[in-house]
Amino acid sequence: MSDLNRTELAQTILDTMSNVAVIADCTLIDTITDETVLLQSGLDSLGFAMLVAQLEEDLGIDPFSEMQLAVYPRTFGEFTALYASALKG
Repeated sequence: MSDLNRTELAQTILDTMSNVAVIADCTLIDTITDETVLLQSGLDSLGFAMLVAQLEEDLGIDPFSEMQLAVYPRTFGEFTALYASALKG
């Protein structure tokens, strides 16, 4: 899946977030943009853990485990950029 462009990747992440929200019994906010603060998206900490695990299964990467220095994205745009960078290798 490393041939996804930024828009397709963002949509994949949003779709996965929606699926995880149902499983985790969370309610996402109506509109998530690049500026949306992740902690205000509607997913709780368990939901985010599930999201990262599902994205690792779907995309074949976990950018958080590959980091030498743990830096966590604050916004959806930063989260997507982190995955885009990891996919480029």
